Amino acid sequence: MRRLVWFALLGWLAVVAWGCQSDAAQPSRGEIILATTTSTYDSGLLDELIPIFENRTGYRVKIVAVGTGKALRMGQEGNADVLLTHAPEAEKPLVERGDVVDYRLVMYNDFVVVGPEDDPAGIREAASVADAFRRIAETGALFVSRGDDSGTHKKERAIWQKAGVDPQGQPWYLESGQGMGATLRIASEKGAYTLTDRGTYLALRDTLNLAILYEGDPDLLNIYHIMMVNPEKWPQVNADGAKALIEFFVSPETQELIGQFGVEKYGQPLFFPAAHLTEEELKSGGS
Repeated sequence: MRRLVWFALLGWLAVVAWGCQSDAAQPSRGEIILATTTSTYDSGLLDELIPIFENRTGYRVKIVAVGTGKALRMGQEGNADVLLTHAPEAEKPLVERGDVVDYRLVMYNDFVVVGPEDDPAGIREAASVADAFRRIAETGALFVSRGDDSGTHKKERAIWQKAGVDPQGQPWYLESGQGMGATLRIASEKGAYTLTDRGTYLALRDTLNLAILYEGDPDLLNIYHIMMVNPEKWPQVNADGAKALIEFFVSPETQELIGQFGVEKYGQPLFFPAAHLTEEELKSGGS
């Protein structure tokens, strides 16, 4: 009888051990590499959204926060699964070449020009953002550029070009080579102007000696798209995970969360949902 009990106990322990090994061997849903601009990271938006996605799906998201130019290159080289960027003119060639697929509009906010409250270049009175940049150049007031080929840097260069000014090499023009948060802090320390997305500025406003001095120009619209790196070109892409993450961002529930993000703390949203719009509708003032 003792032997029977002993063998039964051993058998039960073996079944339990096998079950534990079986559970441990179950594959996770896998990792998704999200290459994104620093503005989505610095604003805190991803800290709000990504844990919800991970808890619901079992995927784990590795966020690589870099300038949009670097994020797009990661996509071209197959080193990411999903891109979340804000430079439509730089994104479209990737779409046309098939480097990325499932290209979706997800949200927008706007760029603003910030600087010291006393506004030494007088840009509050500017007729346009290009005029504001011309005033900065003419007065030689300090301007800090990200200088990192990000979406913000691309927008800044386009404005300088429209203003008819080449700032490169000018003593008043500094390049941080860093993300939006770091660039804002440098501008604050130096009493300089800079171009920033509104969301990151609002998120850091209480730590900065910078005020919004120019806003509202149509050229300052800041549009974000999300897209999957093409798994047909890059078989290592986590296509199922990428698709799940994209659908999460454009879902009505997440779009509502995006529209609410920042309202309680800053009195206004940092981003506006746009999955229900086309880029043409957005540029023409659709909502």
